[in-house]
Amino acid sequence: MFRKLVETGYVEVDGQTYVAHYFEHKTARGTRRYSCEVLLDAGDRVILDDDSMMSLVAKVTRLAPATVYSRLLAGRPSVAA
Repeated sequence: MFRKLVETGYVEVDGQTYVAHYFEHKTARGTRRYSCEVLLDAGDRVILDDDSMMSLVAKVTRLAPATVYSRLLAGRPSVAA
């Protein structure tokens, strides 16, 4: 299935800004699904999905900071401190 870029936004975590691309695509059953790709670094992306755009934005707001902090705790150098 093909994704259509719906919106580009930003997520800020401790003064660091990350780009978030929101996509819409149709399933085989014809329903709409939404996904978000948060770019933490050139080779590090977090992809989240949901049934509604509003719910997806709330999920990204909650989970993106947790993902960044977990990368920092794990000592991954790809996330800017």
